[in-house]
Amino acid sequence: MAIRVTQNMLNSNMLRNLHNSMRNLDKLQEQQATGKKINRPTDDPVGASRGMFYRTSLIENEQYKSNADEAATWMDMTDEAMDQIGDILKRVSELVVASGNDTASAADRQTMGTEIKELKNQLGSLANQTVNGRYIFGGTDTLTPPYNETLGNFTSTNSTEIQIEVSEKVFVSKNINAQRIFNFPDNANNMFKVLDNIVATLSAGNSASSYDSALNGQYDNLLTERASLGARVNRIELVLDRLERAEVSLSEQQSKIEDADMADVATELSAEESVYKAALSVGAKVIQPTLLDFLR
Repeated sequence: MAIRVTQNMLNSNMLRNLHNSMRNLDKLQEQQATGKKINRPTDDPVGASRGMFYRTSLIENEQYKSNADEAATWMDMTDEAMDQIGDILKRVSELVVASGNDTASAADRQTMGTEIKELKNQLGSLANQTVNGRYIFGGTDTLTPPYNETLGNFTSTNSTEIQIEVSEKVFVSKNINAQRIFNFPDNANNMFKVLDNIVATLSAGNSASSYDSALNGQYDNLLTERASLGARVNRIELVLDRLERAEVSLSEQQSKIEDADMADVATELSAEESVYKAALSVGAKVIQPTLLDFLR
């Protein structure tokens, strides 16, 4: 059965095709201007949903990286402080051994005592080391100095480690239990008390060589705690490396879904422009001439 085609049908089809061509042009021009093939959810609902997932994952990954960087900073500062503490203990040990020499006079020992007193003050400063205004050896009480300069002793008793999330449900401690360093083996015989006893003995002009064993015990304990910290530093470095690789992978996946191929877009845009021009040319022939066309 033949279908009668009217002029109105031709006009409507021509206008609809022109509209579709213009809509395609608009879409391609937007992609070229933004560099994105998905500019609104209606462009690709499934792709937009997946893009949102990757964008959320990237935001979470960035926060985990920030947490891991913070933990790494705390650990680096802690390791540096422990390194300096070790240097102080070694220097004190040298002076203690020297004080036992028969050639050392009472005045020499008193001078040694004065130096060790200054070394103890430096040790107190290291015990009050801060990162961004927070004390790294104070446990969870990061706003109170763990070393009391007036009393000349490590007064903090907070041994709680600060847990920080570096991946989903994965936590690491960014600080250490400073009680195992400064209050070893106990509060009455800790690192600062040992130095106080040495200073008192040398100030009296006597040899302090009997404290060499106690100093060695403090130094060996410091090395043990530093080795434990080193293991955590290695772990946080592995975590940071994994987060860096995850960021690259997530960014690539997001780019595949959302970013437009500019070469393809330019080619399609050029082709669509040709189609549009052809549609205009054909449309000019399809539209039936009117009396006004012959009155010019």
